[in-house]
Amino acid sequence: MTKLLASAVEHLCSMRGEDQDAVALILLSAFGPEPAPELDEATRLAIREGLDQAERGEFVPDKEIEALWARHGV
Repeated sequence: MTKLLASAVEHLCSMRGEDQDAVALILLSAFGPEPAPELDEATRLAIREGLDQAERGEFVPDKEIEALWARHGV
């Protein structure tokens, strides 16, 4: 295991169980043996809107992101 991956795993171990599960789902969907699940149309539209917002430079203010991280111990 690389040092970077070991550091990430160490950090994940300190997270709440539900947050660990969310990260595990992301990893398994990207690298797991099963193909990624099909997305419904509402999810596709939400992802597309998020990507469009990013392209326009519309991001959540830093203070809101910092508050989110603080609530989750990051």
